[in-house]
Parts: sequence; structure tokens; C-alpha cells
Amino acid sequence: MHGIFRWSSKWWPGVVPLVVFWAIAAWTNTLPMEADLAAHSTAALKDTVLDKSRITVAGRDVTFTADAFSEEGRRSALASVEAVPGVRLVNDETGLVAEAKPFVWSAERDVARVTLGGSSPLPATKSKLLEAAHVDLGGVEVVDQTNLSRGAPSHFDTAALLLLDQIAKLKDGKVELSDTKVSLSGMARDLGGREAIAAALKNLPQGFSVAANEIKAPPYIFQAYKDPVAVTLTLTGYVPDKNVHAALAAAARRKFFNEKVVDNLKASIGAPYGFAAVVIPALGALSRLSTGTLVVSDREVKLSGDALYDTAAAQIRAGLGKDFPKDWQFKADISIQPAAAPVDATVCQQLFSDLLAKGRIQFESGRATIDPDSVGLLDRLVETAQRCPNVNIEIAGHTDGDGDAAFNQALSEKRAQAVTDYLVKAGLSADRFTATGYGSTQPVSGNDTDEGKAQNRRIDFVVR
Repeated sequence: MHGIFRWSSKWWPGVVPLVVFWAIAAWTNTLPMEADLAAHSTAALKDTVLDKSRITVAGRDVTFTADAFSEEGRRSALASVEAVPGVRLVNDETGLVAEAKPFVWSAERDVARVTLGGSSPLPATKSKLLEAAHVDLGGVEVVDQTNLSRGAPSHFDTAALLLLDQIAKLKDGKVELSDTKVSLSGMARDLGGREAIAAALKNLPQGFSVAANEIKAPPYIFQAYKDPVAVTLTLTGYVPDKNVHAALAAAARRKFFNEKVVDNLKASIGAPYGFAAVVIPALGALSRLSTGTLVVSDREVKLSGDALYDTAAAQIRAGLGKDFPKDWQFKADISIQPAAAPVDATVCQQLFSDLLAKGRIQFESGRATIDPDSVGLLDRLVETAQRCPNVNIEIAGHTDGDGDAAFNQALSEKRAQAVTDYLVKAGLSADRFTATGYGSTQPVSGNDTDEGKAQNRRIDFVVR
């Protein structure tokens, strides 16, 4: 026995290195095998849709961690790993992505960005919606705060893409999808945007419906600016259609006899009720100002500027809105322009002649009722008469040659008197004016054309 112990003491020190060498060899041989199994297991999952997927290998045992989007998908992924050659055991740590009830997805727009929130059913859908948001919104910052969840309704992708198109039409606001119910709120970017969104929602996939649509339209604005320096009337903003556009432009050219009309109007839906019936008389009030601005915003009318004399300002303040449709509001912020320097009789006559060469006082056909389109010209004539307070003025009425001479004579007298009455009502002394009718006895053009007849139907101011 003593000999055996003596013999073992000789080989035991040699066993230790052998064990170390064996461990090193086993370890170095295991590392490549584990890496190979990990690579093959990962490759087996390449066509499987998973979230938070992770493969770890110890020897020939694989630990598989992942969240699947369905039980069928989870089982299929697990079977794929189990089928990898060389795998002895799969430690199953898989589960399911959380289910969202209700399944809510949203897109919200503010001044700076668009934020996607709520849930998305698949990574591919999440990426597709984010890419579509970048394309539809043309460079606007897009922040994706969506989570992956189960429970999306059928055709979710189609509905969400359609709603992203609507976010592009908003200045600010939010669209939300809760299961199959759609809610929208905010302000449309352009006139007609609200209507365009409502039309698009009719194309929602089958089964989806609009629970709330609180999209507001931007103000429907029409503006007119009278510039005495440039001698222009500039029209901007919106009109309902080409017919109203033509009517407003024609009315502007009639009322503003001295100004060039710059027409920058655009047609758009969304005009308030009675739009044309308000804008045309409001343009008439603007024509009486030396400089001024008319702003029509939805059902509110604001007129500001300088009237040519005190009575005109009072008349404009009292008359604006008198015949507007119900629910329209108006405000007249009218001041009086400083009085111009007096002139002598010669200059006064020239000023009258210049004004009446640019525009003519119009009357209702066959009557002595002054056409409202002529009030701007009449106010300029009043202003001129105020500048020459020491002269007397003959208001001379003339007609064309059509019809009975006696009728024409009487008509010319009545029209001359109507103009005189306007001047006196403006605050001028009646003693300074003489209303005279000449009928058709003093034509300035032939009566054989409509143009010639129009020139003969006139009111002249003659300084005496």
C-alpha cells in the first residue's frame, strides 16, 4: 500500500495540466459552435415579425426571447428556432405584444411639428405611416411617439393613411382613430379645406365612421384699399364664384371713377350668406373716402379712412349696415381729412371740369333719382365747391335727343335740382347754386350712337 501512494505521487501532478488543457480545448471548441447556433437561429427568424427579439446560446441550448404579434406567430417563431440543426433545447421566454383596448392612433399638428401618437399594429405599419407623414407634410418636423400594440381593426393602415392626408390640410389640429371611430378637430389651412376634408372622409374603409368632425374654416376675408397716392383701388381676398367676382369688379369700376382697379381676388367656397349684397354697398361707402380700407371677415364689416367732409362722415357712419342681411355686424371708423387750401374761380372751374371728364353723375333711366354709384364723384364735387366758397355755380342738366323735347327739358331741370339738393344737404349754402335744365339743346356729341347719347346725358358745373 505504501508503494501505491508513492507511485501516485508521481503521476498526480501531471493530471492537473491535462485537465486545464481539456477545459481550454472544450471552451475554444464551444465558442464557435454557440456563435454558429446563434447565427442560424437568428437566420431562421428573418421572415418572422417580432418585437424585442433576442437569441442567447449556452452550449447547444438556446434561450429565445421575443414579443410576437399573435399566438400563431409566436408558436411559428418558436418552432423555427427548435428546428435549427444542432439545437438541443430551446428555453422559451417568448410572449405577446400588449393589446390596446381601444386601439387608438392619432396625429396632432401645431405650429412647429406633427406628432404621431397612440398605437401601431406592426413595425412595418409604423414605418409606413412615418414615411407617409414626411411626404404628405412637405418638410414639417414629424415626431413618432407611437407604441406597438395588438388589437388594430381591419384596414387600419388604409384609414390611418387617409387621415394623415387630412392633417396636411390643417393649420393646426388633431385627427384620432379609436378602433373604427374617427374624430377630427382644428383649423383648416385654406378656405375650402374643411369641405375637402369632409369629402375625403367619405372614402374611409368599410366599417369606419366619423364620430366627430369639428374642423373650422379660416375667416372668409375680402379687402379693398383705396390709395390716393397711387390712385388705385386694390381688391384682395376671396369671392364665392366667377359671377360674383365679375359683379364686384364691375361695381368697383363704376363707383371708383378716378382710380385704377387692381383685381387680386380669388374664388373660393365658404362665403357667408349675403356676401355680395353686403360688399357692393360697402364699396360704395369706401368710394366716398379720400383714403380708406374695407375689410369683410366672415359676417363682420370694418370700414376705416378719411371722409372728404363732416356730413359725409356722418352719413357713412349712419348708413353703413342699414340694409345688411341679418346677423351681419359692421363698424365704421371714419375721420375727416384736413381741409384743402382755397382756390380762385379759374382753378375752381378747372377742378370741376377735370372731375366731370373722368366720371359722370348717373341717374336712373328716365328719372331724376341719382344712382348710388355716383356718390363718390358727388362727394369730390362737394369738396371742390368747399374750396371756392366765394363763387356761384350753375348746375346745368342736359339730356340726349331721344324722346319728347318737353319731357327732356323737364327731366334735365329735375336732375340739375337733384344734384343741387345733394350739395345743399352736404352743408353748402343753397344761395350759391342755380339749377338749370337745357334739355337736348346743347349736345356735345352726335345722338346717332349710344356712346354719343351717353356723353350728351350729363351734369355740368359752371362757375359764374
